[in-house]
Amino acid sequence: MRSPAAYAGVTAYARAHTGEAASAAYLALGHAYLLDRRYPDAAASFQKANALGKTMDDYADFLAAQALMESGKLSDAETLLTGFATKYPESIFVGRLPVMIANLSLDQNDPQTALKVLREHAADPISGHADFQLALARANQMTGGLDESAKLYRHIFLGFPLSNEGQQAKAQLAVVGANPPLTLAERRAHADALYAGGRFADAGEEYRALANDPNLDPQAKSALLVAAASCDLKTRRLSKEEVESLPDSQDESGARRTYLAVELARNKDDGGKVQSLITQMQQRFSGSPWLAEALYTSANMYLLRKDYPQAITYYSDLATRFPTHRYAPSSHWKAAWLNYRLGNYSAAAVLFDKQIALYAGGKEIPAALYWRGRLYADQEHQPGTAAAYYETVSRVFEHYYYAQLSRDRLAELGSVTPADVAMLTNIHREEIPALTDDVPEDDEHVIKARLLANAGLNEYIPAEIQAADGSEQWGAFAEAEIYSSDGETFRAMRVLKRALPFYTSAPIDTIPMGYWKILFPQQYWSSIEQQASKNGLNPYMVASLIRQESEFNPGAISSANAFGLMQLLPSVGRSMAREEGIRHFNEVELLNPETNIRLGSRYLKQTLDKFDGQAPYAFAAYNAGDSRVTDWQSIGKYHGMDEFVESIPFTETRDYVQAILRNESIYRALHAAMPPAQSHAVDQQTPSGAIAQQKPSAMEQKMMPAQQ
Repeated sequence: MRSPAAYAGVTAYARAHTGEAASAAYLALGHAYLLDRRYPDAAASFQKANALGKTMDDYADFLAAQALMESGKLSDAETLLTGFATKYPESIFVGRLPVMIANLSLDQNDPQTALKVLREHAADPISGHADFQLALARANQMTGGLDESAKLYRHIFLGFPLSNEGQQAKAQLAVVGANPPLTLAERRAHADALYAGGRFADAGEEYRALANDPNLDPQAKSALLVAAASCDLKTRRLSKEEVESLPDSQDESGARRTYLAVELARNKDDGGKVQSLITQMQQRFSGSPWLAEALYTSANMYLLRKDYPQAITYYSDLATRFPTHRYAPSSHWKAAWLNYRLGNYSAAAVLFDKQIALYAGGKEIPAALYWRGRLYADQEHQPGTAAAYYETVSRVFEHYYYAQLSRDRLAELGSVTPADVAMLTNIHREEIPALTDDVPEDDEHVIKARLLANAGLNEYIPAEIQAADGSEQWGAFAEAEIYSSDGETFRAMRVLKRALPFYTSAPIDTIPMGYWKILFPQQYWSSIEQQASKNGLNPYMVASLIRQESEFNPGAISSANAFGLMQLLPSVGRSMAREEGIRHFNEVELLNPETNIRLGSRYLKQTLDKFDGQAPYAFAAYNAGDSRVTDWQSIGKYHGMDEFVESIPFTETRDYVQAILRNESIYRALHAAMPPAQSHAVDQQTPSGAIAQQKPSAMEQKMMPAQQ
């Protein structure tokens, strides 16, 4: 946190140790000073890191050069960078040297050297980076090559609109001038890129600046003003008056204007106005993508209003008119499901079949397969065909929520031979690449990555591991293992979720167990078991909820002010603390893992009791509140809990419930696959910020100072 106490603590540690331990500590200090813009202190710390250790010398030198440049000590920085690539040929910083040296030369008023260095690397991949091109633009500008520099600034401004370099290029274009001047289309493209990147206020400012150009034709001006109004919608500043003041044209601007009016009407839950506007758009803008947007937001409104026929009408219209639109798969699916809920089973069957045929690979496919199987079993009385669908879900999507449902349905069918269904033969499990958890402990890059973690320089860990030979098979695991050993389970889990998006469809034995233990942590297991037993809960259920709520991050605080592992609101924490007999309770105590599990388990038990022990109801209430679940329960008759879960109108809550049920299933499968001695053997309760003990490699042992 770079507080005075943190600086004092790390400094004391550095002074009390020698060798690599002290070097890592001074590296941490230097990095912190860099972030705090205390450049002389940063340079001094990096120099001490270099003097005391060897393994991280490339970091010490490269980062010291940065600090020295910022301090104005350019010749000292040059000394460190000269010969850097020869001295540290395996360093991850070698690729960044051309830009670093070029910027140093520019700061020394030597643009010729900068140009020479950059031109030598013009064919390298780095030449396409924004920082490389900005340095090249500056060098050309300083040598009088204004046309070339303007061309480069123009490219950076348009090609990297969300970057710091893009902002610098914009400022420099105002100095050197764009020749030829930026066209309206280019400036509009830049504003559109800002909008797409979520920078709505900046985009709105650019749209309005463009709209003020006196040379604009009325149609172009209208388009820009409507785009600016869309930015106001995103920032919740759009008013009915602003929309009505926009020109109503018979083009895409007019379509977008009407869409904005639909959004305002939806926000007021004005169904009559919404229907009137949609009818206008269907008549005036039948092929506009803004009609698709309007249909989707309106259909969602009617879904929440429980007006399923009207929701089906709009979802179906969207899927029919715009079959390749981003909302087409989900709209088609929602129309299919709502027909099922209304008992229109023959229509639902046709739509389920079309979903599977038209949107293969879409996220709705497991659900479509499962519910088509249900129709074959329950309505069409074809158990063999139903079994084929269930078997496909179980085989292809092994750990999905729908896979467990399918296995349960197969068990109910008994000894039924699955029929041959041609359409199902083309549905295959996602390919699983070769993976290993056998990390080469003595690899220089792996050793550096672990020292980087100890120094708190996590930002460099991925690049360091990727630089190691063979890391494509174990790199993600090595990175995750480093975070896990430091007690950062949530960070480790995120690494593997990104690297293994297919894990929920992979059989247990196709991924090494080390990966599974990080993806499904057993952290705090003693507390989980104790509190689960005390409250009559299954520990797998508690662990599964924690995984979904916080990813086992005890310090998590949500935007809704929910705290800790089980994401408890302070009001809930206080209430549970009183019942537990905890006096003088403070909400900060919810960040204590044992306290959070204790209070959260009690709260989960009470929520379960409110819903007669039905876990899906309880999970939905945990996420969305008791009253919403009670409301959803009242929507018609459900023929099974699976229908209730599928009918949850909030995507977040529906996915949340399904994920916890899936998590619990995987925890059970992992427990069954582990040797008894390993089951729940991991119970890391490392305090936040502490360094977990890990067996050092042979090379690391050689580097350790005696007192360690």
